[in-house]
Amino acid sequence: MAVDHYENFPVASVLLPPALREPVAAIYWFARTADDFADEGERSPAERRELLAGYQAELDAIAAGRPTQDPIFLRLRPVIADYGLPLQLFRDLLDAFIQDIDKERYANFAELMDYCRRSADPVGRLLLHLFGHATPGNLLRSDAICSALQLINHWQDVGIDAGKNANGRIYLPQDDMARFGVREGDILHRSPDSAFKALLAFQVGRARALMLSGASLGWELPGRIGLEIRAIVAGGLRILDKIESVDYEVFARRPRLQALDWPLILWQSLVRPLEAAP
Repeated sequence: MAVDHYENFPVASVLLPPALREPVAAIYWFARTADDFADEGERSPAERRELLAGYQAELDAIAAGRPTQDPIFLRLRPVIADYGLPLQLFRDLLDAFIQDIDKERYANFAELMDYCRRSADPVGRLLLHLFGHATPGNLLRSDAICSALQLINHWQDVGIDAGKNANGRIYLPQDDMARFGVREGDILHRSPDSAFKALLAFQVGRARALMLSGASLGWELPGRIGLEIRAIVAGGLRILDKIESVDYEVFARRPRLQALDWPLILWQSLVRPLEAAP
């Protein structure tokens, strides 16, 4: 598990109950391939939209009880049926991926969080449905964790996203950039001055607070499922620590988890902090 792309998805994790590994993998490959359609390779925007429209058509076929053609959906369809997974969650993911094709700026944090609601939160909600713990309270805590993971991914990838094309993609909210005195050119030209560092420190604090607001979910769910969530939370928080430890120089080096981080993550996943005690 790394806070990267869909790598925070617990695919084939030894922490997952064995019976859930194939359902989780089926959901993962839907999300991973659809995200790649929107973001990876040399396809034109029209080609990307066409591929994602094909996935939308497959979801429509499932809803209407028509045959499924794509191998991804042949694998996913029985999982949707067996666990009663809401199709809208898959549609929300596709909607976010389609948005990624054309939208490269976010006016404010609320707009960015709306993107996270569709690009990240459905993943956690689908897992809770698989686990049989999709209560209203659990869903809200899961949303906080998943949105925080999405934000963390954005903040560790500021330089990568800005360099993806001529204009770059900037997820940092534009109103916050203006407030801290950061210009688009500073990001596109990879200039981490004091204003940029102050802006990123503010966003790191936001992501940490959001993650911690949902972290109790990992202690409330039983067994391996709870341990898996606690490990994901600890990994996300560790990335934030690493962003801070390099003084927000995310252009020069991308903060990511290394082998030496895992003992700390495991310890944090097993030892309940005092603030999480009932």
